[in-house]
Amino acid sequence: MYEYKVIPAPDRGEKTRSVKTPEGRFARSIEAALNEMAAAGWEFQRAETLPSTERSGFTGSSVNMRSLLIFRRPQEGDAAQFQPRKLEGPAAAGAPTLNTPERSGGSPPLADGRKDPVIAAPAKKQDS
Repeated sequence: MYEYKVIPAPDRGEKTRSVKTPEGRFARSIEAALNEMAAAGWEFQRAETLPSTERSGFTGSSVNMRSLLIFRRPQEGDAAQFQPRKLEGPAAAGAPTLNTPERSGGSPPLADGRKDPVIAAPAKKQDS
């Protein structure tokens, strides 16, 4: 599960000595907002422009378009709820399990239907 945070997108460029153009200043202000939220643990998702109905005058209303930046991060409790556990090994050493070649009557086929030549070849018995 995630929690989301929505902030208004900057509407003006941030003045800096190194950036002179209006486009560059605007990009710098967006970059600063994204980096600030990332430092707080928020992951940027998308930018949206949505209508907002607002009061204008005593009885009127108008619709204004608002630009928003949407961020998300995992909820605090999710990581704490995860409890890893150790998996158990085979029941007894040397005992065949369900998916071993000894139990299944040979090696499992490869993706193209052929048998694996390393597993399919029977082991030669040595004379003692």
